[in-house]
Amino acid sequence: MQIHVNGTPRELDVEDDMPLLWALRDTLELTGTKYGCGVAYCGACTVLLDGQPVRSCMLPAAAAAGKRVTTIEGLATGGKLHRVQAAWLEHQVPQCGYCQSGQILAAVALLDANPHPSDAEIDAAMTNVCRCGTYGRIRAAIHSASKV
Repeated sequence: MQIHVNGTPRELDVEDDMPLLWALRDTLELTGTKYGCGVAYCGACTVLLDGQPVRSCMLPAAAAAGKRVTTIEGLATGGKLHRVQAAWLEHQVPQCGYCQSGQILAAVALLDANPHPSDAEIDAAMTNVCRCGTYGRIRAAIHSASKV
């Protein structure tokens, strides 16, 4: 099957029901997408599929055929961080950092859909779990990125 990953057409020779997470990590060697819970709860595996956040641990690779997939590796362009990545650094969001690629991609999708979200809208959209509890910093970084 063919998918577009981070702007590049890629051919995947995997079983249709292989989770997209493992196709990205094991076949394409894009290891920024993390395995967390394996049941689409925590969001560590979040990627963008045609601009929408999806939990890749439960999404069959075949569901991405012919679509655009964006992983954390595909956000920075031309050596410049995406505005959400820059805000993450500015607000020192990560502690352990494990969930952050999924958090950042969920935030990118939120800001693409709603450029100036309220606290309540951020809380409703950001369903990824952070065991370190950096939710206040995540919210601050999203507000900062919304002003760029």
